[in-house]
Amino acid sequence: MAEFICRLGTPTGEIVTRLVEATAASDARTQLEEDGYKVFDIASADGSIFSGLKPGGSKGRIKQSDFLLFNQQLSALLRAGIPILQSVGLLKTRSASANLRNVLVDVEEKIKNGYSLSQAFEAQGNFPKIYTASILSGEKSGALDEVLLRYVEYLKRSVGIARKLRGALAYPAFLMVAATLMVAFLTLYIVPRMSDLFKNLAANRSLPTVTLAVLWISNTIAANIWWILPTIIIAGLALFIWLRTDSGLLTLHRFLLKLPIAGALIRQMATAQLARSLSTLLSGGITVPDSWEISSQALNNLELRRRSQAVLPLIREGRGFTESLQKAEWLPELALDMIGIGEGSGSLREMLDEVASFYDAEAEVKLEQLTTLLEPLILVIMAVIVLAILLAIYLPIIQTISAGPMGGRGR
Repeated sequence: MAEFICRLGTPTGEIVTRLVEATAASDARTQLEEDGYKVFDIASADGSIFSGLKPGGSKGRIKQSDFLLFNQQLSALLRAGIPILQSVGLLKTRSASANLRNVLVDVEEKIKNGYSLSQAFEAQGNFPKIYTASILSGEKSGALDEVLLRYVEYLKRSVGIARKLRGALAYPAFLMVAATLMVAFLTLYIVPRMSDLFKNLAANRSLPTVTLAVLWISNTIAANIWWILPTIIIAGLALFIWLRTDSGLLTLHRFLLKLPIAGALIRQMATAQLARSLSTLLSGGITVPDSWEISSQALNNLELRRRSQAVLPLIREGRGFTESLQKAEWLPELALDMIGIGEGSGSLREMLDEVASFYDAEAEVKLEQLTTLLEPLILVIMAVIVLAILLAIYLPIIQTISAGPMGGRGR
């Protein structure tokens, strides 16, 4: 038997929501209609609403996939007419994430104590401002389920783009690691074991320059590996700690924006993210200044976020939205033109959706270009290094074999 959440009209004219067990949705509908109810909506509690959940979970921060699934379920439950408190209670018991379950327990308790849903989530301190602002706008407009559904679409896009980015860069990263290990093996294991042979060859004739260079590098690294390795680890940790500071991260983000293809990709992804955030907030009834403040602070690149700070004062002064956006000095001209058309025609939210879709597509093209460039570039660089090492090993041997007999007759 499956469970179905049913929104019903009673014979007395009331609208209620009940959990009904039946073999199928059609059987549940037939059973309820025979009992005198008017069936408005039936949603599966075991299928589409709670699909993908499994017992268990792990501690730590909430994964985006778990957060996305929770909001999909919450939107579905609210559309089915189930009250907020009951919806949170249902999802609390079914969530696969232990950390999310702990959050929902606290959210449920705060709602019981008189908090609104947006206040309860904001009190957790680990949810994005755009999320709590979206919930607040839904509560004020009375269309919380619709606002959540729109936020779910926003989150789906964000998660999808992040997955594509990780997937596209996974193979170049694998190539880099594999090639580095190969070079380290040749330099630290093979070349030192050939050094005695090279010494014997050097007694009769001078070694090629490439062999001398590779031998020097290999011997230097092998002789000092026990202090070179800790130095690299300490430098890596120091760099990691520095990049976790605001100044270090800002420096990194400025550098990334200056890279030929990667910089354009970052701007396009930021434009799509910003447009989608603005559209999501505006559709919930948030004012343009507040929407911009929340959306610009959600940008991942600190340099773009810093440049965007000049826009808000101009909007509050009453300047045109598009005119104010030009002061950020990073948004593409085409995006500004599209937003300007939307602002002038009164369809700003719809045009922001178009901007987000357009730059999502542009970012995918640019991402493909980046990976298409990275893969052969890594292969070429590593091939040159490996070739140099192999030449260093085989050139003296080849010279000795080719010149040995003639040299012997000459003497």
